[in-house]
Amino acid sequence: MADRFPDDASASARPTLESVARHAGVSRQTVSNVLHAPDRVSPDTAERVQQAVAELGYRPVRAAQQLRTGRSRVLGLRIDPQGGDGVSGAVLDRFLHALTERAQADGYRVMLFAAEDDAGEIAAYDDLLGTLDIDGFLLTSTHYGDVRTAWLRERGVPFVTFGRPWGAEEDHAWVDVDGAAGTSAAVAHLVAEGHERLGFLGWPAGSGVGDDRLRGWRAGLAAAGLTEGPVLAAYAEEERLRAAELLDEGEVTGVVCASDSLAVALRAAAEERGLVLGRDLAVVGFDDSSAASVLGLSSVAQPVREVAAECVRLLRRAIEEGPRPSAADRVLLEPHLVPRASSVKHD
Repeated sequence: MADRFPDDASASARPTLESVARHAGVSRQTVSNVLHAPDRVSPDTAERVQQAVAELGYRPVRAAQQLRTGRSRVLGLRIDPQGGDGVSGAVLDRFLHALTERAQADGYRVMLFAAEDDAGEIAAYDDLLGTLDIDGFLLTSTHYGDVRTAWLRERGVPFVTFGRPWGAEEDHAWVDVDGAAGTSAAVAHLVAEGHERLGFLGWPAGSGVGDDRLRGWRAGLAAAGLTEGPVLAAYAEEERLRAAELLDEGEVTGVVCASDSLAVALRAAAEERGLVLGRDLAVVGFDDSSAASVLGLSSVAQPVREVAAECVRLLRRAIEEGPRPSAADRVLLEPHLVPRASSVKHD
C-alpha cells in the first residue's frame, strides 16, 4: 500500500491525518470518524484505516484534540505523603500503577499531587483547576464526613472515588471492594478448617472500611452458627500490643484481621509465644500484600486492576458525556481469598 503516497515529502516525516487518508485511500473525515466515531464507518473501511494507522505509526496530536474538545485528557490524583497503612498501604501503590496503565491505554494521563489531609487536597483542587487544565479527579481513602466530594460536586467537576461514600447517600460515581464479603469468606475458610472460636483484630470504630470488614466477620459467624469471639481494635502504633492481648486473653484458634499489617503483628506475637501458624493458630489478613505472600499469610485479595479499570471508565464517561449519576455508577467488586500456610492445618 506504500505506493499510494509517493508524493509525501519524506518517508520519515511524522505521519498526519492526511497521509493516513492517502495511505488507506479514503477521505480525511473518514479517518477522523474511525478514530473518534467508529460507529459511523463500515467494518471493512475501519479495518483498512486502522491498518494504515498501524503501518504509518500515526499518533493523534493531543494538542489539536484539546483545542477541538476543550479537554486536556489529564486526571488528577492525590498521593499520601505518609505512604498509607504500612504493609497494607501497598494496595494503593498497586492501584496507582494499574490506574496509570489503564488511563494511558485510553488516551489519558494521571497527574499526581501531594496533600496532608482533606483540606490540603481541596486547596490543591482549587489551585490545579485555576492554573492547569484538569479534566477530572480520582479520590481514594473515602471516610465518614468526607468533604471533598461535596466541594467537587458543587463546582461541577467530574470525579470518581475508589471507596464508598461512608455515612451518606451521595449521588456520585464510586468503585469499591466488598470488604464484608471478604472477611465473611475468611470466616467460612477457617470454619472449613475446623475452627469454632474465632477472633477479629481490626481498627477502632468509625473507619468505614474497618467497620465493613467487621460486619463481614460477624455475618460469617452467624452463617456458621457460631458465637462471636473477642474483637480487639488497634491504632497503627498499637498493633503488636493488641495482637498480644488477643492471644493472651481471647482463647481463640483462628483470627481474621482487617489488614495484612495487623496479620503480620499477630504472627509476630504468636511466634513470641511459641505458636505455629496453621497448627496452633490460624490467621487470615486482608489486601494480599507482598508481605503476606513472603510470610505465608493467608489473605483476602482485592481486584485492584479491575477497580482501576472501572474508575477510569466511570470518570471518562462523566468527562465525555457529562455527569448522570445512577445505580450503574456505583460498582461494588468481590474480593477473593488466597489461602496459605497460616490458615491451612498442618502438623
